[in-house]
Formats: sequence, C-alpha cells, structure tokens
Amino acid sequence: MLKANFVTAKEASAMVEDGKTVCPIAMTLVSACESILKELEKSFLETGHPNNLTLLHSCGQSDRKDGIQHLAHEGMVKRIIGSHWGLQPKWMEMIANSQVEAYCLPQGQIAQLYRSMACGLPGKMSKVGLGTFIDPRYEGGKMNDRTKSLENIVDIINYRNEEYMFYREIPIDICLIRGTACDEMGNLTTTEEAMKLEVLPAVLATKRYGGKVIAQVKRVAANGTLNPKEVTVPGVFIDAIVVCENPEVDHRQTSSWFYDPSYSGQLRVPQNNIEPAPFNERKFIARRGTLEIYPGAVINLGTGIPNDMVGKICNEEGISDDIMITVESGIYGGVQAGGIDFGIGQNLCAMIGHHEQMDYYNGAGVDITYMGMGELDGQGNVNSTKMGPRCTGAGGFIDITQNAKKVVFCGTFTTGGAKYEFKDGKLSILQEGKIRKMVSEVAQISFNGPMAREKKQEVIVVTERAVFELTEEGVMLTEIAPGIDLQTQVLDMMDFKPIVSPSLKTMDADLFIRDGVFGLKNKMNK
Repeated sequence: MLKANFVTAKEASAMVEDGKTVCPIAMTLVSACESILKELEKSFLETGHPNNLTLLHSCGQSDRKDGIQHLAHEGMVKRIIGSHWGLQPKWMEMIANSQVEAYCLPQGQIAQLYRSMACGLPGKMSKVGLGTFIDPRYEGGKMNDRTKSLENIVDIINYRNEEYMFYREIPIDICLIRGTACDEMGNLTTTEEAMKLEVLPAVLATKRYGGKVIAQVKRVAANGTLNPKEVTVPGVFIDAIVVCENPEVDHRQTSSWFYDPSYSGQLRVPQNNIEPAPFNERKFIARRGTLEIYPGAVINLGTGIPNDMVGKICNEEGISDDIMITVESGIYGGVQAGGIDFGIGQNLCAMIGHHEQMDYYNGAGVDITYMGMGELDGQGNVNSTKMGPRCTGAGGFIDITQNAKKVVFCGTFTTGGAKYEFKDGKLSILQEGKIRKMVSEVAQISFNGPMAREKKQEVIVVTERAVFELTEEGVMLTEIAPGIDLQTQVLDMMDFKPIVSPSLKTMDADLFIRDGVFGLKNKMNK
C-alpha cells in the first residue's frame, strides 16, 4: 500500500537546500505553514543554512509578525519574487535597504503562472501589467536599486499586432502547502481552511520541475474515511507531511482566531451578529463609494477602506442580497473580515480557487472594483504600490483594476496626521495631513490613467472632501463635501489643476448620518 512520508518540522526544513526556489502557498496568515517556516528560520539562525534562497509567493503571507516574515533575514533569501508586502514590515525594510533582490509581479499573474508551468508552458501571456511599473519599459517590477541592473523576468511580445506581457517560468524546487487533514496515503483536504487558494496548480508546477512538495496538516485520518471530493491534493504528489504539534499557535485558521467554522462554510452566523462599522472618515468615504453600486452588480473589494468598510456598509444597508461582493481570494457574498485577516468572510455563498477568481477578473472583468489610493496625478495615474521607500507591492490591484468595468478609488485627500469632524451635516478639517496625495507625477504607476481614458473605462476617485471623475480631458472635480472651501481646502492642496465641473455638486447630506442606515437601498433603486 502507498504510504505517506510523515516527518517532523525539523526534518522538513532539512529538505530545503541552499540556493533553491521555495514557494509557500497562503494569503495573509491563512494556510501558512508556521511549523515549517519557524524551523527554517531557526535552522538559518543556528547554522547559516538554508541560504541564498529564491522566495516565490503570489499573495502577501503575514500578519506583520509571522508567515514568510520568518524568512526575512539577509543572506537567507537572495531573491524575492512576490506581489504584496503591506503586512510584512521586515520584507519592506529589506527591500527598501536593497538587502535582497526584489521583483514585484501582479498577484493573479503569479497564481496563474503556476498553472501555466504545471501544464508544460514556458510562461504566461497576458495584457495585465502593460503600462504599469511591471512593464519592462517602465520598471519591470524591480523594486530597489539592487535589482535595477539585473535581468528582466517579464517581456513584451507581439501577437497578431497586439502587445502582451510575457511572464517567464520560475521553476519551483520546494512547495509548502497546508491542509486540514490527510489520510495514511497522504491525500490532503483543506476543509477547515478559510480559502481554497491555488494549492493544486502550485503543487503540479513543482512536480513538473522535479521539485518536492511538503505539507502541514492538523490531523491524520484512516484510509478510506476522507470524502474523495474534498481531497485538494492527491497523496501521490506530496513528498513529506508534517503533523502540527501545536495547532492553536502554528495552524491557526487566520491570525485573529484558531478556528471559526463560519469562515470555512461549516456554519452560518445570524446576520445581526455582525457588528456595524464605526462612523469615521473611512466609513464616510466608503459610503460615498457605495453610491456607485447598482442592483445586480458584481463588485470586488481591495485592501484598506474597501474591504474593511464597503462590505459592512452593504450588510448594514440591507443590500447584500441585491449585489454580489467578491474578493480576490475567491470568496463570494457574505461579510468580509478586514485588516490582517483580509480575504476571508462569514456567511459566504461560494468559494472558488484564487487562480480561478483571477480568470474572471482578468477576462470578463468585474462590474465595479473598490481599491485604495495612495497618489493621483493630473493624467489620472494612480500609485497604490510604493510610497517613498515603503513598497507594499501590487497584490491583485493591477489584475483587477485594468479589466474592471468601473474603478472606484477610495482614500483620504491627504495623509500623515489629518483629523476630521463630521457634525451638523458638514465636514471640518481639524488638522491637515502632512503629505499630499494629489501630486504632479505619481512615484510609481500602479494604474495607467491615459490607457483607462483611451478605452473609456469609468474611474471615480472618492475622498472625504471631494470626488473626482476621470474624463477624456483629464481629472474632473465633480463633488465637494459641505463645509469645505473649494479653493483653500481642495484646489490649493493639489499639485495639479483639475477640471472643475460646471455642475459641481455637494455630497449627499445623508452620508453624515452617524447611527443607523443612510438609505443606500432606496438610493440604489432610484
């Protein structure tokens, strides 16, 4: 009988040799192989091995302290190829200080690259990334000075007189995956995981290159007791399995809790148990953003204000059954957790693979996406990926915004200490932010405004004091909050001159309602 190879976390870490390419599969701390990652870190700190690794990861995989933060040591990783480091301060510091070669690629393109590699292709062709900092004619996704002189890992190709990005194959030596249970043959389930992710494509890509797959599980089941339809990875593809010794610490469903069945589909919680979001400038911005929703719309929520606020507002306003909320991780419906637990939700109606979700976002394109905004310039370019030396990376931002039918960017007008008061239907700026977001030229092109204007993509920028629309002529100011002075608190605070709409509106007064609903359902159905 075929038997699984059960090993300790220390034995698993010894399978990772110097100079190899390691590919862990997780998002935030969901599905992170903490037992194995900790042993890898311990081994390096005690022996200096493994070293000179290439770390390949599609999603950000940390909660600011764990996950792939364990590998953030100079010399341990020579090259990192990933999409997002916003919850990984050690990696952002190492990248900023050129302590590691660093490439940023769109999250969905990496996830789908695994599938392309798995089926024998030399890479992946896509239009995603054209005209952004991923494009080799701009920065080629190279995130620091150490990387600038190195080879490109993406190319521009021409097919039938159209330009495409070509994401080159990245052979995988070690793939780290996590499951809920495996049987004695190694067949692995992910039943209690809060996401499906791109586990099987990454495993098969690793097998194509003769690499090894190491899994971490919570428990072992007898052969024949697992539902075969629940098996995510057949045991024949797994080289070693670590049974977690301390699941409450090293096999948490997500950072904030060990296990909640409502996030993995085994339970639904009463809808009124989900607390409303507190009223502040973030909720105000999100409320104005939700005025772009229409019945039947399929929407996407990015990190920050969108994921933390928009879903909760839709639940409060009673419109959750009138639209479909999605997140890049592959979840549909429900109410989303935010912050360090991004990408999961309660009371979902569907959950698909991460790479499959990106098929939808890259192909048909979501009806409306809500995304965070770091900088905006007069061409309509948006930077949400690199602020000064702090490089958060793209995540799914580029995959989703380039193909969405409508993009709603949400963010405060300035940042760095801004304070606000919402009172008597008016907005007062108590303290202005130190950093301007409306700049003459963005530091990095995460979203290409001229390309969006050329294809007549709908683009709205929502802040607490002003709303802008991207038109064929440029960035147009269309709304202003009551209580705000147009000249001194908007125009004088911008490094470019917007077009001021001849029919400049005042923001909806109902947005200022602090407690209860502001009437989105009625407004949406008008």
